[in-house]
Amino acid sequence: MAKDLKDVIGLPEDLVDAEAFSREQLKLKIRVDKRKFGRLVTIITGFDDSIDIKGLAKRLKKKLGCGGTAYDNTIELQGDHRRKVKEFLLEEGFKEENIEVL
Repeated sequence: MAKDLKDVIGLPEDLVDAEAFSREQLKLKIRVDKRKFGRLVTIITGFDDSIDIKGLAKRLKKKLGCGGTAYDNTIELQGDHRRKVKEFLLEEGFKEENIEVL
């Protein structure tokens, strides 16, 4: 993928950061779902394969002090963390206009 980006951006291959470039292009959705026994789960969708989703989920869980999981380009966190997740994603380099909180 880096060669394709090199041709598009016009930078040498060693200066192209595919993950940082894709972070600016992704359309992420943050929503809360209610599970059995009334428990709330924050769900973040819209990631692609260029993002290290497991590492991102690990950092999110550590920062928020909650449990969760990452699978199929989706991150699930225990509890309602919509506002904090958006702030964290902005710190990680995602664009604010591409993050939708439902």
